[in-house]
Amino acid sequence: MVKRLAGSVREYTKYALLSPVCVAGEVLLEVLIPYIMSRLIDEGIDPGNMAMIWKYGLLIVLCALVSLAFGAGCGVFSSYASVGFAKNLRHDMFHKVQKFSFSSIDKFSTASIVTRLTTDVSNVQMAFTTIIRVFVRCPIMMIFALVVCFRINAKITWIFLGAIPVLAIGIYFMMTRAHPYFERVFQRYDHLNEVVQENLRGIRVVKAFVREDHEREKFNESSRMIYHEFVMAEKILSFNRPLMQFCMYACQLLVYWFGAKMIVSSHGTTLSVGTLTSFMSYATLILMSLMMFSQVITMIVLSYADMKRIDEILTEESDIKEPENPVTELRDGSISFKNVNFGYGRSGDSRLCLADINLDIAPGETVGIIGGTGSSKSSLVQLIPRLYDVTSGSVEVGGVDVRNYDLRTLRDGVAMVLQKNVLFSGTLRENLLWGKEDATDDELIHACKLAEAHGFISEMPDGYDTYIEQGGSNVSGGQKQRICIARAILKQPKILILDDSTSAVDTGTDARIRRAFREEIPNTTKIIIAQRISSVQDADKIIVLENGRIDGIGTHEELLAGNEIYREVYVSQQKGGGDFDGEQE
Repeated sequence: MVKRLAGSVREYTKYALLSPVCVAGEVLLEVLIPYIMSRLIDEGIDPGNMAMIWKYGLLIVLCALVSLAFGAGCGVFSSYASVGFAKNLRHDMFHKVQKFSFSSIDKFSTASIVTRLTTDVSNVQMAFTTIIRVFVRCPIMMIFALVVCFRINAKITWIFLGAIPVLAIGIYFMMTRAHPYFERVFQRYDHLNEVVQENLRGIRVVKAFVREDHEREKFNESSRMIYHEFVMAEKILSFNRPLMQFCMYACQLLVYWFGAKMIVSSHGTTLSVGTLTSFMSYATLILMSLMMFSQVITMIVLSYADMKRIDEILTEESDIKEPENPVTELRDGSISFKNVNFGYGRSGDSRLCLADINLDIAPGETVGIIGGTGSSKSSLVQLIPRLYDVTSGSVEVGGVDVRNYDLRTLRDGVAMVLQKNVLFSGTLRENLLWGKEDATDDELIHACKLAEAHGFISEMPDGYDTYIEQGGSNVSGGQKQRICIARAILKQPKILILDDSTSAVDTGTDARIRRAFREEIPNTTKIIIAQRISSVQDADKIIVLENGRIDGIGTHEELLAGNEIYREVYVSQQKGGGDFDGEQE
């Protein structure tokens, strides 16, 4: 996992390597300064030799300046490395998400993916910065300081080595106890983001039903859970500082005790005042290194949960696989379902929502699909551009199994207007150009006329350059649907799928759109999912779905004569009884 994440450093590797080099130079000089200080005291201050004071004093200043330069370089290089690492990590995750199948997106949820791309990456970035600066600094400083301390007095140095096992046991205890809490914290963050996103998307409904108090309580409950998990984790980590201070003060007392005894008993021949002063400086460096090291470990424990969550995204394998030798040309818009069974689970034993589907659609045909809520109408058409793979059987487009196509080729040939119409923030023109990037103004206008959208677009203050707010909040539901239909037409697909995408327009506009389809794009296969029978009654064939199975296929007249479900819905709607989900007697 660590190796995989480290691969995101890439072009910033040189900065990631230069930062530890600067750290090593800075630490070496910091370790050298106390040694020069001891020489200054013993050879300059004690005997009153000004020449030596000047010599060692200037040397200390020089070491301090060079150390400062190394420190500044470390800061600059580590910043480049950590920010670049985070940028690449987000890039890798986002590009991976773009390759996800719908089932992978369903597995993680939108809120969880957003949290991993933002909060988790930020935490890992901080950990990376800490590792290439502090984590490298601590062992280098400790080793250099211990080497010098052993040269000064090996017996006293063993005091520090005795403190290391105590710290190691304490840190291990905190790591193993705190890590599960941090894992749960980020799951709580996912839920909190989900609550916030849901609230913002449905804010109009919340206010219309005066449910602000309910939403606040949902938010507060999620926030309380995060607070609880963090408090439990921080309680465990709070032992870190007292443990460090205990070890530091214990080591300092023991060093002073044994050092003073050596000076007094040997009359300064074994250990001088200057040497003891430098030794205490090294002792402080060693103890500070241990303290920083424990803090780094704490940071790593915190970020390890983030790293696992990021790695889950990077290692997720889409169940939609590209074939080795893909077909790169879609011949026509013919569609064939052969013994198709489909369930949303990844395993074959998942509950089927489509069963025993056998269906043939000729190129250029207009096919209507009706069925009650939950009859799997949308699931059926999502198998055509291979948004999901069948559980068993096969779906063929242009005489070729969709699993044998290059995905871009297949999806370029199929345009879908989904139930949930999505417009992106930007101009109306920019949204339309999703259908065809290099479309001319004439092509835009023609597509919008077919979708009955040109009229209201022309009346907007800025016409096709009107700015669309996030989610298309500044256009009506019917306008949004017609813009999405125009975008799909502009793609010039061989297959056009309308998934209940005229439900928000009046029946007259709906009829004009269908007439335009017949006259202007006769060679495009058109699949229309609708609740209103009037939207599909002039189709070449109509499919009636019931509980994931085909209950009937035929023309409007054939189904009226031979299909009970279709006939009852038609009679109900003719009497003003509503759509397909109306009560059937």
